[in-house]
Amino acid sequence: MRTGTTTRRTGPDTRAPRWVMSFRDRVYSHYSLHGRDLPWRNGAGPYGVFVSEVMLQQTQVDRVVPKYVSFLARFPGFRELAGAPLGDVLREWKGLGYNRRALALRRAAGIVADEWGGVLPADPARLERLPGIGKATAASICAYAFNLPVVFIETNVRAVFIHHFFRDSVGVSDRDILPLAEKTLDRDNPARWYNALMDYGVMLKRLHGNPARKSTAHRKQPAFGGSVRQARGLLLKQILERGSMRRSDMEAACGEDRERAMRAIAELEAEGFIVGDRRGRYRVADSDTSMMKEKFEITGKGNSRHRE
Repeated sequence: MRTGTTTRRTGPDTRAPRWVMSFRDRVYSHYSLHGRDLPWRNGAGPYGVFVSEVMLQQTQVDRVVPKYVSFLARFPGFRELAGAPLGDVLREWKGLGYNRRALALRRAAGIVADEWGGVLPADPARLERLPGIGKATAASICAYAFNLPVVFIETNVRAVFIHHFFRDSVGVSDRDILPLAEKTLDRDNPARWYNALMDYGVMLKRLHGNPARKSTAHRKQPAFGGSVRQARGLLLKQILERGSMRRSDMEAACGEDRERAMRAIAELEAEGFIVGDRRGRYRVADSDTSMMKEKFEITGKGNSRHRE
């Protein structure tokens, strides 16, 4: 998973150098002409932004848009999402992949609803404590939902800065990019600035490949075919469709690789996706079971982005 870097600064940027203004003008000019009309950019509120940022962690924009719309129609707020059966949430999530995000999102909604009175705090440090939320995601939520002048780096941001300022370099670190990201941030309207950066980065990737491949943070995604992740997704899909499955049928569904099937089943059970009974049948965990498995709490922190 790609890592993110964040920092926060306050105060107006009243003495921006000429190169900063030129860079901003270039990014904003593209945004004015080619900015994307995405549903989470149109007054989505903190909850809508929160959901979109989790969905965008590892899924492309074109796949996220229809799922985002239907997800918010089904679960319009933190309380509704937290109170929904896990199976319903997973069915609505179907097609986005990386189901751990759905489980973490539902658990995060429970924390917001039960401990924070249903109000998302405009504080990256507090958001980082939520399941599935890393530093870059916490900062991006605050930038988009609350227009806070936080600085964060993710794949499209890297692409833009590497293309413009490190074109002939390799092994560019986030430490190299961070001072530039801080200096060029439009502190008067951070949300608009990051939207513009994202869309500009998508354009650069389309025309020039992916400049972010020169980053030390770039990681190649492991193969999906034959992976435990593939087996997990297959088993969870079949259990959701059938209501329950025998362990022997689950192992058979994964083909001849019994070890992969056993690992997938163990992970799904440990993380609170499924529960088994004495007869060896597995079903999706109900809300009480999945929320009470504290020792298996999802702690993965998402920072990867696919805003293309």
